[in-house]
Amino acid sequence: MTTTSTIQSSTVFLVSGGAKGITAKCVIKLAQHYSCKFILLGRSELLETEPNYARDCFEEPILKKRIMEYLLSQGEKPTPMGVQKLYNQIASSREIKQTLETIKQAGGYAEYVSADVTDNHTLKEKLISVTEKIGSVNGIIHGAGNLADKLIEKKTEQDFEKVYTAKVKGLENLLSCVNANQLEYLVLFSSVTGFYGNIGQTDYAIANEILNKSAHIVKQRYPECHVVAINWAGWDSGMVTPELKKEFARRGIDILSVEEGTKMLVNELHPANHDTAQVVIGSPLIPPPIPLKPELQTHRIRRKLSLENNSFLLDHVIASKAVLPATCAVSWMVDSCEQLYPGYRFFSNTDFKVYKGINFHENLANEYILDLQEMAKTESEEIILQAKIWSQSPKGKPIYHFSIDRVQLVRELPTRPTYESLNLTEDNIITMTGKDFYQAKTASFFPLFHGESFQELRRVVNISPEKITTECIWREIPLKQQGQFPVGWVNPYSIDLSTHPLWIWLQHFHQEICLPASQQRYEQYTRIPCNTPFYVSCEVTSKTATSVVANFIVHDAEGNICSRLLDGKGTIIPTQSLS
Repeated sequence: MTTTSTIQSSTVFLVSGGAKGITAKCVIKLAQHYSCKFILLGRSELLETEPNYARDCFEEPILKKRIMEYLLSQGEKPTPMGVQKLYNQIASSREIKQTLETIKQAGGYAEYVSADVTDNHTLKEKLISVTEKIGSVNGIIHGAGNLADKLIEKKTEQDFEKVYTAKVKGLENLLSCVNANQLEYLVLFSSVTGFYGNIGQTDYAIANEILNKSAHIVKQRYPECHVVAINWAGWDSGMVTPELKKEFARRGIDILSVEEGTKMLVNELHPANHDTAQVVIGSPLIPPPIPLKPELQTHRIRRKLSLENNSFLLDHVIASKAVLPATCAVSWMVDSCEQLYPGYRFFSNTDFKVYKGINFHENLANEYILDLQEMAKTESEEIILQAKIWSQSPKGKPIYHFSIDRVQLVRELPTRPTYESLNLTEDNIITMTGKDFYQAKTASFFPLFHGESFQELRRVVNISPEKITTECIWREIPLKQQGQFPVGWVNPYSIDLSTHPLWIWLQHFHQEICLPASQQRYEQYTRIPCNTPFYVSCEVTSKTATSVVANFIVHDAEGNICSRLLDGKGTIIPTQSLS
């Protein structure tokens, strides 16, 4: 059994890069919550006393003028580089002293050690005396890092070494300074650059991805240790310059405020998150659009499918067979389109059809083929594609499974609309709630066949012969369980969940059930929330003996639309066919 611990006042964190910048802000927030101890590492020298010319001088232009006067008085010729060097020494020392004082005021305790994390011998030597003074290290926060952003063809070996060694060699050296069996916390400050990649940051991406993988390895070897690699997005401070902020804004990338970012660090160290070895915090990096080739392109993607690699399918069993949800087929097609065109976002698809679904039994094909055909494109605006999933029979004949006539990728999403027919007035006609929709079989109700991965419809808000409104929540499932159909911009699990209201409506008024056959159009304006309630308004537009057609609008309590599936058609089937 894995035990979890809470940070104590006696906990000692060894923090690289912890005396200045964002890492210092994080340390201060931890001190405010836990009043623990810190050994802060940095390359800057801590000046016990400042030079006479710097005392009581805090304005940069005036201080630099005094530095120039001092150099002249010493018979030296002031240079911009020399003046800046002395100024940086004074400014760094002041920031370190301020960090130490703020930690003390917050109830914690900190010692500063001037040492380079890439110099293992000096690091170990300097830590001996400080650990004898405040106690053995049982937590590491690795926040040190360097940047040398350039296009790969312009990078030098020195650029790579500067960036790589601070992260990777630094981690190796920090771990060598502590007893691994006594280590209770290992926090690695990684970056979304390692997770998503970013232009001009090849070395930085490599180094951070090694931190991510290292977190998983340490967690496997020492499961009792609270290990997490935090893939931070850009902060509103530190390495994010004003120019970079402008570029992020142009590309629609949000940056973290210091307050929200530091709170998230504290949250990640809560015992409830003990088993999570890697997280992404903040907005993903959205790359600029790639130049489009003038001719219309075609793409073919092959994929082998198996039940073993997609355990969520055990929650989607029809007539004793695991069946690929139609929404997973859609996400496969549109996600593939997005991956082919960095910088473009999926907005809509038109005319989705189910021909022959994919059942996971002994007749599963050796491979499934996704064909994508560009139909039209406008540089930096939109790309239109056609998509089709098919396989070959044992005799070599094509078997078509799913198709989309028109997948639309755009550079900028339209403004999120408001649902004008919003009605959240409760009528208490259907009082069944939560898991009962999926478990309670009665004389008048056949439960939804979906397992945990696709639940839950929490309650019916109101229902009429024309419409049903429900409250839903999709609780995120582990990435391993998502298998070959991970949640991206499009969430196939919550979209499937958003169609469940039609099942309830059909049984309530007609004592029938249905399975998806096609949809005319799907639009997505923002992500459907995970672990947070949302509403689905299902408008039934037609009903025959063999089919039913409805619109599904996913929105929040104020009617702000996340997505809408229009003219979704279901085929009426006998209830015994699901037994």
